[in-house]
Amino acid sequence: MKLNKSMSVAIAMVTGTALLLTGCGSSSATPSTSTPSSSTPTAGGVINFAESPATQLNWFLPIVPSSNDTVNNDQLVVQLYKPMLWLNNNYSINWNSSIAKNITYNKAGTVYHIFLHKKWLWSNGQPVTSKDVLFSWNVIKAASSPNAPKPWPFVGAGTGEIPNGIQSVVANGNYEVTITLKKPANQQWFIYNGIIQLTPMPAAVWDIHKNMTKELTYLGENGANLMFDKVTDGPFVPVSATPSQSWVIAPNKNYPGHKSLVKKIVFDYEASSTAEFAALKTNQVNLGYLDPSQLGSAPALTSQGDKITSAYPFGIFWTEMNMYKGSPYASIFDHLYVRQALQMGLDNATIAKDIFKGYATPVDGPIPTVPATKYLDPSLATNPYPYNIQAAMQLLEKHGWKEVNGVMTKGSQQMKFPMIYVSGATSSTDAAELMQSDWAKMGVDVTLAGEPFANFISMTSDSTNHTWALANGSGWDYNGPGFYPTGGQLFATGAPSGTGFSNQEEDALIKATHQPYPTEQQTMSVFFKYEDYTAKILPFLWNENYAAIGVNAPNVHNTVKYADAATSLPQMQYWWVSSGN
Repeated sequence: MKLNKSMSVAIAMVTGTALLLTGCGSSSATPSTSTPSSSTPTAGGVINFAESPATQLNWFLPIVPSSNDTVNNDQLVVQLYKPMLWLNNNYSINWNSSIAKNITYNKAGTVYHIFLHKKWLWSNGQPVTSKDVLFSWNVIKAASSPNAPKPWPFVGAGTGEIPNGIQSVVANGNYEVTITLKKPANQQWFIYNGIIQLTPMPAAVWDIHKNMTKELTYLGENGANLMFDKVTDGPFVPVSATPSQSWVIAPNKNYPGHKSLVKKIVFDYEASSTAEFAALKTNQVNLGYLDPSQLGSAPALTSQGDKITSAYPFGIFWTEMNMYKGSPYASIFDHLYVRQALQMGLDNATIAKDIFKGYATPVDGPIPTVPATKYLDPSLATNPYPYNIQAAMQLLEKHGWKEVNGVMTKGSQQMKFPMIYVSGATSSTDAAELMQSDWAKMGVDVTLAGEPFANFISMTSDSTNHTWALANGSGWDYNGPGFYPTGGQLFATGAPSGTGFSNQEEDALIKATHQPYPTEQQTMSVFFKYEDYTAKILPFLWNENYAAIGVNAPNVHNTVKYADAATSLPQMQYWWVSSGN
């Protein structure tokens, strides 16, 4: 996210994730009024899976540049390629569904041995080996350079010691890889944020140029072409892709793990949440979502047997401030008191309650309160910057700002900001308009412009784009490229998924979380110091964590059980469709 992506993040990153979720923080919204047509898995059937409103799928390789790092892309890619490590709903490693079967490391945290399962095969019948892992590593290393050809650099550069903290990656036979670091690292952090990024790619098929610059260009030119992925090792293979219409995958007949029973899964483009609701109502889509503004119409779906559930990903959502070098707004946002005042102008509790109908919880820092995890510092149970327009105005006035014709002004500077937001969902528009209204009360003049998600991500990830000052509608699921939620990918100076924020103390606190400590208590103590400081320094303005409200037809099964809500990356090979509906 990615908010996507990712997170780890990458989080994870889109409002209104079109995924039926359960697990962490899950809850039932409206019980089903019917029973499934069958409880026995049967072969056949098609699952039409609705994408988030106005969201295109536009990247299909396991190695991803920043501008394409979205949860939506990842949800398809992980069906094609087995990750080095798969995380369960409880954030533990599912070794049976990972390329690695085990990882060992030394006490100093400098040497790691990855042992690969021998069972995994490419769809052409060839085994997945250490040669494929090393090919991925070499691509990652080269694609992490700031001088790498477009569309690179790699989104994971700078996360989990990738690539500069790694001294060597060598193969010890076909099924073992040894990684040596230049300095000691917190072992769990490096496994969750570094090793996890080494998704094998088919070296025999893609490593054809023997020149890394040409190879990067070759992969970059084909990353947006689903049909380039002719050889995969995941449970599915690609069938077709039509932008603004659909992306189709079918079961991989040579997959050695749990084989899918469906004929195919179709990822359907949806122009808006309204269009998607109509598709659910007419059964053109049998797996989708509800925008909170549509909850009043839910009986139209439950009356036909559809099931509705909800759950929270391990993620956060925010409003970005353009603090990139050269941004005309950076000199304003660089002041902590400005960020504090803007944060106090956000009525997140009302947005969660009235706009998202209770399917959102305010976020006060880099770790959400829901779902409950060990990573939330108990001292952050109280919001450090509660909604208070009067206090926000006084804070600005204390630093020399005065309201002139309704706009806070200081010398030649005015608090007049263009804000983009993700279009397509009523709730997103309503939230942006409420933020605009509240900020206007304190003399902050915000103009709004809705953007499709792909445009939004492209604009906010481009450090040279200064057409926007504020950006609302994205966030971060702690689901890649790093999963251990220490924030280096987001909040450190030069972070690839940041927007120009830089603070030396923040950098030091993040760096401290990467070190090994003798006990879990010491590890978490250091983590909480990072978390507390990040919450109060406001590299982003905190908004809410949104629950996905999923809908599935009564003849679609196992979508909740295998949603893997914590990471928003489902195991679709377990989904099946019963006949008779």
